[in-house]
Formats: sequence, structure tokens, C-alpha cells
Amino acid sequence: MNQINLTSADYIIVFVYLIGTLLVGLFYARNSKKDNIDNFLLAGRRLSLPAFTATLVSTWYGGILGIGEFTWLYGILNWVTQALPYYVFAIIFAFFFAPKIQQKKLYTIPDLLYENYGKSTGLFGSILIFLLVSPAPHLLMVMMLLSSIFGISLFYAYFIAILFSVFYVFWGGFQSVVKTDIIQFVLMFVGFVILLIHLIIKYGGFTFLANNLPSTHLSFTGGQEIQYIFVWFFIALWTFVDPGFYQRCYAAKTPNTAKYGILTAIGFWIIFDMLTTIAGLYSRAIFANINPVMAFPRLGEVVLPGFFRGFFIVGLLATIMSTLDSTSFLAAVSFGRDILWRLNTKGNINRFTRIGLIVSIIFSTLLILLIPSVVTMWYTLGSLFIPALLLPVIIVFVDKQNNIDLPIFFSMILTFTGTSLWFILGIIRGSFHNPLYIQNIQPFYIGIAISIITFSYGFKIKK
Repeated sequence: MNQINLTSADYIIVFVYLIGTLLVGLFYARNSKKDNIDNFLLAGRRLSLPAFTATLVSTWYGGILGIGEFTWLYGILNWVTQALPYYVFAIIFAFFFAPKIQQKKLYTIPDLLYENYGKSTGLFGSILIFLLVSPAPHLLMVMMLLSSIFGISLFYAYFIAILFSVFYVFWGGFQSVVKTDIIQFVLMFVGFVILLIHLIIKYGGFTFLANNLPSTHLSFTGGQEIQYIFVWFFIALWTFVDPGFYQRCYAAKTPNTAKYGILTAIGFWIIFDMLTTIAGLYSRAIFANINPVMAFPRLGEVVLPGFFRGFFIVGLLATIMSTLDSTSFLAAVSFGRDILWRLNTKGNINRFTRIGLIVSIIFSTLLILLIPSVVTMWYTLGSLFIPALLLPVIIVFVDKQNNIDLPIFFSMILTFTGTSLWFILGIIRGSFHNPLYIQNIQPFYIGIAISIITFSYGFKIKK
């Protein structure tokens, strides 16, 4: 991967950021009560509104290189599929889910499944959550960015990414995640504001984009089929089963902190989506032939002078690394607490969580080798695992008489199996990177259909 040209000042800024983030994370790890489960898993359940908002905004927006790739390829379709539906579902989550989640005083999504549907459903749900929340896409993005910054191989970038994003999480847990997220929240906005100001000054505004972009890039469909677009809307239902949302709601001080924290975060997401989408359009207008994943780094390299370029690169790193540490920890909790500890309740939860962190990194490494594309990973993980989780989780908050273990369990099993088989069939008919589905029906639709049918049958039995 080609190295980004940086000045000495740029490198100093990058080094200060990396070392500073590591030291902040380790400082709060040293000062946390490591044997306290609430402290390690949920920062003592004391998140204030500003901290809640900062950690949610920075964590939920980690796929910044994927956003650049998507915008370079399809234009404002990026906003239609990667922004708009998430606002809608996040608003629903804030009003109807967040306060209830905070009041339950649990720890994870699988806790809801164990509590309402029994051990089998809880255990299977824990496995699906662990796979869904894999930090692989964000680990890959950090590796690619570090490789371009320092001119090193992805192999060495892999270890640097783990050192500066995961190491302090191993010791400090969620407390370290929150404190570093607050810093990264500020840096991600600073970086893109600097970039956009320089882009407008150097190239002009909308007229430049209209004259230099393919016509499809200013279309809401981006030249894609409607079914493909709708799948992304369904994948946005991820919001309702996203462990990061639940973790932060459990960690919030009050129900209102959780509710208004999400609503405030949506406002910041709207601003940041505007910055990133416009920057992505400039990238396509300026570069006709580049690796789409590197759209933002290359844009910063060409447009920004030294020193400012360093701040933009740090903004990119902060956006991704704030999510890498969080998803690594969420996967660790899913494996360590919700699987290992549930099988051996006499064990130490914090110790199991640290084991889970190691397992999550190993699994992510294998996933990166198998699917070396951020957008493809999002699409694959969302399509395979969300359909089986969506209804069981939502029903907990809607129906108070849902304690039917076996129908729910078999619904999840059949949904995941059907979705996976349809996915495999598409690969057999095409290829792994270009599956051909019958009538172009995406696996997500198959999974949702099976889930609805089996759920309906389960409630019919109950009635």
C-alpha cells in the first residue's frame, strides 16, 4: 500500500496522538477498581450526558474508510443507506428502548435473552452477538491507515493497531474506552472541518462537484437496484441489536441520560455525515482512479498542507480507533461473560472477559484474511446475524408475556440456518465476493421471512 506523504510536523502530531491515547487509557485502567464488575464492564454505571454522547458518537462512526469507499463508489447513496435509516431507528430506540434498558440494570443483550427465553436461547444469542460485533472491519481499517502513514506492511500495522487500541482495554475495560472516546470525539470533528474548509477554498463548491462527478453520484440511488438499497435499510435495524447502544444505556446515570444522550448523538451524526459525504464527493471528483478505501487519506494528502494534514490523519485514526477499542471490548464481554461465565458461573467475570478479548482478536484476524473489504464485511455480518436476533430482542420490550423458550430458540436456529444456506447457495452459484442469489433475493430477506413465520407459529402455539 502506497505511503502517504507526511511532513515531520505531521508525524509528530500522529505520534503524540497514539502515545497520548495509550497513556490516557492506561491511566484510567490503573485508577479503576479492577475487581468491581460494574466498574470494569460499565464504568460504574455513572455515564453523564456529555460522556454518554461522546462515546456513542465516536464509537458508532468507526467505519470512516468504509464511508469513504462507499461515497467514492456510489456518491450520495452513502447518505441514503449509511446515515438516514440510522437516524430513524436511533430516534425510535431513544424513545421506546433506551429508558427501559437503563432501568433493567443488566449488562448485555444476551442478559435479556437469558432472562426472558432461557439458557439455550441466551447462549445461542451470545454466539451470534459475538460474531456480529467483531472488531474485524475496524481493525482492518486501522491496519490500512497505519500502513499508509508509516510505509510499513499490514503485518506490522496489525500489531501497532492492537497495541494502541486494545492493550489498554485489556486492563481498564469500559472505563478506559469512555475516557479515550471523549478525546477522539473532538479530534474526529476537527480533522474533517479542517479538510472541508481547505477543499472549498481550493476547488470551490457545488459547481465543481456537479461538473466533475458522474451523474449517478448525485442521484439518491447511486445507479444501484432498489432491492440492494432496501437491504441496507434493513441492515440499519442493526441499531436495535447493537451491543454498543445497550452497553451505554446500561452504563448511563439515569433513564433520561440514555434517552437524551442518543438524541444528542443523532445531531452530531448528522453534522459528521454531512462533512464525510461532501468530502467523499470531492474525492471522487478529484481522483478518477484510486483505491476507494483510501479515498479520504489520499484526499487529505493532496489538499492539506503540512501540520494540517497531520491533524486530519489523526482525525481519521481517532474515528476508527474509538470504535476498534469499543467493539473489541463488546466482543470480549460477549464471549467472556455471556458464554464462558454462563457456562461456569463460579469463574471470575473480568478474567473471562480478558480471555474473550484475546479470542475476539484471533477471530477478527481470520475474518480479515477471509474478507479483506470493509463494506463487504458490514454487509455480510449484518445479513447473516441480524435477522436471527432482531425479533427476539424487540419482543422483550413489546410483549410482557413472551416466556416461551423452545419456540424462540428454534426460531433463532432456523432463521440463522436458512439465512446461511441462502448465502452459501449464492456463493456456489457465483463466487464469495460476487454471490448470485435466485431472483436476486438477498439473504437478509430470507432470514427475516423465516423469523416472522416461525415467530408467528410460536405465538400461535402459545395462544
